Amino acid sequence: MGTRWGVTFGPRTAAIMGWALVPVLAGCLSAPPVDNPALVRGEPIENPVLVSPGQPTAASYREVFEKVVDVLDDYFDLLPPNPYDGRITTKPRIAPGYEQFWKAGNPDHRQRLFATFQSLRQTATVEIRAGERGGYLVYVVVERELEDVPRPTSAGAGPAVFQELPTVERQVEVVSPETTGDRVWFKVGRDYAFEQQILRRIRQCK
Repeated sequence: MGTRWGVTFGPRTAAIMGWALVPVLAGCLSAPPVDNPALVRGEPIENPVLVSPGQPTAASYREVFEKVVDVLDDYFDLLPPNPYDGRITTKPRIAPGYEQFWKAGNPDHRQRLFATFQSLRQTATVEIRAGERGGYLVYVVVERELEDVPRPTSAGAGPAVFQELPTVERQVEVVSPETTGDRVWFKVGRDYAFEQQILRRIRQCK
C-alpha cells in the first residue's frame, strides 16, 4: 500500500500504473523511426517538381527517368516502365504500419498508425514531361485504397428486431471497387505525405 497526494494505492493499482509508464519511457528512450516526420518536414515541394533544369536532351531525360525508377523501386514493385511514354506505374503494395518499422512507408505518424490497424495499400504513378522553360516536370501521385472487409458471420448486430416485417431491399451503390482475388479495395484519396517524400528524393536529380 502507498499514499501519494492523499490517495492510497494498492499493489494492483501501482502495478497497473507502472505498466502504463512503460510505453512513455520507451518512447523517450528509443531512437526516432526512419519515417519520422521531423526528418522530412520543411518547405512543401511543388507537384510537379522541376528537375534537371536546362535544355532537354536525350541524355538528361534518360538520367531523370532512371532516377525516378530508382526512387520508386525502393518502395514498390514496378510495372514494366516505358521510357517513350514518360509514365511509370507501380504495382499496389500493402502499406506498412509500425509493426513493420524496418519498411519505408508513409512518413506521417497518423497514416502509419492507421496502416497498423487497417488493410491499406498504395499505388504510385509518375509522369515525366518536358518543361516549358527547360528541364523536366515530374508529377507524382500516390493513391490509397482501403480493403472492404466483409462483416463476420458471428457478428451480433445485423438482423432486424421485428422479424415479422417484410425484408427491406436496399440499393447499395458501389464506387469503383477493385477486386484482387477475393479481396475488394476502395479508393480513399491520395497520400500527400508520401508524395512529398518521393518528390524530395527525385529533386536531387541534377
